[in-house]
Amino acid sequence: MMVDLFHNKVRLHQGHESGTGAQAPAASSGSRKIKVVQRVLSVNEKMADANRRLFAAKRVFVLNVMSSPGSGKTTTLETTLNRIIAKIPSAVIVGDICTTNDADRLARSGAPVVQVNTDQFGGDCHLAAHVIEKAAADIDLDAIDLLIVENVGNLVCPAEFDIGEDARVVVLSVTEGEDKPAKYPVMFRACDLALLNKIDLLPYLDFDMDLVKRYIEQVHPGMPAIELSAKTEQGFEPWLEWLEARVRQKIG
Repeated sequence: MMVDLFHNKVRLHQGHESGTGAQAPAASSGSRKIKVVQRVLSVNEKMADANRRLFAAKRVFVLNVMSSPGSGKTTTLETTLNRIIAKIPSAVIVGDICTTNDADRLARSGAPVVQVNTDQFGGDCHLAAHVIEKAAADIDLDAIDLLIVENVGNLVCPAEFDIGEDARVVVLSVTEGEDKPAKYPVMFRACDLALLNKIDLLPYLDFDMDLVKRYIEQVHPGMPAIELSAKTEQGFEPWLEWLEARVRQKIG
């Protein structure tokens, strides 16, 4: 299902990790830019709070899943849904700039899926709270316990926008290199769990698992990191146990 979304556009800087992510028109002064950023984030926070109240009333656990493109995020979610759908009724909101490729794949699990394409309002690199509010209106929240948001593939912008979720997970493929937590600290600080994906490829890569975990610990002390393979399902039990425990904690 495609969601038709329109909003007053404020262009977002996709390559800057300042904790704001917004960029005012070039003609604006520095103070003007700051005010625009503050206004954008303030409006988003209010809508995120409204979303959070709605999801709490409906007793739905909302998981925001983020990563760079090519991390294996969609494959991870395919396997996850196939493993849990029978006992945890779930739905998915998928964010992409273009195509319904990921939504089509996830829909095969039997979960209701709503596609959001951001190209219709400038190709945003993230999903904001008002987008989630509109997409969730097309889902029967009374019929599910878990709503998964597959955010737009990007290690910067999605971390800066609260959407009213209960937890955030970042998927990092071992093919991306160990230093991503150090290069993109906002993402790893904002998340509750890191999934270190594609471990089936470790025999073919020069990848230091201990090093990436040290970087994660430096950026976000105490955040758990689970090694898994979405392809072989190795390591999936700890991930599913973490997810199911969080869902049950909210819905009772």
